Amino acid sequence: MTARALWGWDSVYPAPAKLNLFLHVVGRRADGYHLLQTLFRFVDHGDRLHFAPRADDEIALSDPLPGVPPEADLTLRAARLLQTATGCRQGVDIRTEKRLPMGGGLGGGSSDAATVLLALNHLWQLGVSRRRLQEIGLALGADVPVFIYGRNAFAEGVGEALHAVDLPAVWYVVLEPPVQVPTAAIFGASELKRDSVAISAADWRPGFGGNDLQPVAVARYPAVAGHLRWLAQFGPARMSGSGACVFAEFASQSDAQAVIERLPTGMRGWLAAGLDRHPLAALAD
Repeated sequence: MTARALWGWDSVYPAPAKLNLFLHVVGRRADGYHLLQTLFRFVDHGDRLHFAPRADDEIALSDPLPGVPPEADLTLRAARLLQTATGCRQGVDIRTEKRLPMGGGLGGGSSDAATVLLALNHLWQLGVSRRRLQEIGLALGADVPVFIYGRNAFAEGVGEALHAVDLPAVWYVVLEPPVQVPTAAIFGASELKRDSVAISAADWRPGFGGNDLQPVAVARYPAVAGHLRWLAQFGPARMSGSGACVFAEFASQSDAQAVIERLPTGMRGWLAAGLDRHPLAALAD
């Protein structure tokens, strides 16, 4: 029996969100890419991807995301890159069950792409190493490799240098301001701080640092500023990635739930537990 006969639409794989517990811009390369340091934390809330085998070698989206041209969809691009890199002749239909907002700073598109690479490497029985999958993922975006790496991580460079970090079991409240923040506009802002002092991974401690992108987003998007102000009533709050989503950490589920229950009408948010590992970490060696 072939591998493709062993799976169908019941092949569902999670694509969790990430939070940046801090994010500093420590320089800029000659080619214009920014040098970053950040701490990635996975949480148990995210998208889900469904895969079904095809009788041909085509890769297709069964339910394209509104407003996203298929050729720009990272899930489609990830599957095609994996096909090309391995010479695989199997095809697949992909359906994304989208729960994470686009332009939210939670890594939704990057997480989806990583899940495609991990899941198809498993379903197609390709045997590609984790390191090689990370290399393929980096061609899709700087945040993709950490989702394949599978561990909460201190990251630096442009996403390729990752150091595993053990983090405490905590809960997060995440708010979704009703705006999409374009990453390129934030990084291109003249007022962006680009000279934070770099630290070593071993020197990072919980609570360290801030988000250098946050002042730019707050100044340009009042909704981000308003959501931060509201959440800051209950503890230190900050923006994830280039925004728009903001979050705060809580010691227990009940503490986080109490904040969610006080959300004003019209404000969207959710709570999630921090994860020790990516739920698909065991799919690659």
